[in-house]
Amino acid sequence: MSTASEKMAAIFCENCSFLHLQHGRIFFVSEANGALVLIMLGKVLLNLYVLRVRKQTLRESFMSCFCISLAFFDLVLLVTMAFISYFQNFMLLGIHVTEYHICLLAQITALTYGILHYPVCFLAGLDYYITITQTSEYPNRCWRLLYAIVLLFIWILALCYVLNFPGSFVGLDANNYISVYQCPFYISSQSYWLSLGMLFIICLVLVLRWSDIVDMVQSIKLTYFERETVLFFPYVLECSPKDHAKHLLTRLLICFMGTWAPFFFLQTLVVLLGAQIPAYIEMNVPWLYFVNSFLIAITCWVRRQHIELKEEPWDVDPFVSWKFCFVPFSCQDVNEAQKPVTEIVVY
Repeated sequence: MSTASEKMAAIFCENCSFLHLQHGRIFFVSEANGALVLIMLGKVLLNLYVLRVRKQTLRESFMSCFCISLAFFDLVLLVTMAFISYFQNFMLLGIHVTEYHICLLAQITALTYGILHYPVCFLAGLDYYITITQTSEYPNRCWRLLYAIVLLFIWILALCYVLNFPGSFVGLDANNYISVYQCPFYISSQSYWLSLGMLFIICLVLVLRWSDIVDMVQSIKLTYFERETVLFFPYVLECSPKDHAKHLLTRLLICFMGTWAPFFFLQTLVVLLGAQIPAYIEMNVPWLYFVNSFLIAITCWVRRQHIELKEEPWDVDPFVSWKFCFVPFSCQDVNEAQKPVTEIVVY
């Protein structure tokens, strides 16, 4: 009987992406649900850790608000999954909730997260393009209200699109014995192409500005300032005013790679290997802050002529200090070549 049931389960499990056979063993729904809960627990802990270690005294932005909302939805999803996994079979508002609804929640979440990469990046880039020249640490109430409205709108719009688009997800029915063994997950193409585009731009700048990068990096000195690790650059660029844009691009790249180099190599490995990561895992707070720093660097370079540094704090990134990239280049006076010109704070 056991052999026959395993063969039948194997037939039902054909073409599944999460429930699968490994070394002749069948992973049933209860085991997959436990794995889902553990995965979500790890993701929630990672989200909370990143939100905890980021710099707290910075200007609010659309991306930072979205990261907080994403961490909140992940926490709600984890609690819901754990609740269903514990009670397994109960009635809620006239709905018969079973352990198979854990997979359904993961499917809906994956589809919702998977279609948000492009809209979130576009809105975050637009937000920085408009507000990057502001030196105020906190936005006014109108901006905060606008962020809240936009966040609510895109979450509702994405969820409605997923739930109403025909064939967008596989509905699970506890009475359908075939669906019990099927739990496919959505793999987002948006995150892949976004990663590929970012990596291409970073590598292109590395190649074009390599000699300038080497000259600047060779002068690095490690020191500490106000309990923060500081990369000190006494190297002065010999330049003309028309070369300021190129040298600023070099500084921005060093700032970015000084903080996100491990994540950069991780994304490169993921893209080269073509790793299939479910969308509900791939959309996470560390990934969004990586994209956030990239968008800030691009915006700083595009709006470089309009950015003014004043005495009050100019902090727009929770992890990278971009302010020191805009220290004036010492190109006019040769005697100033011995003065330090820039600092980069990395974590």
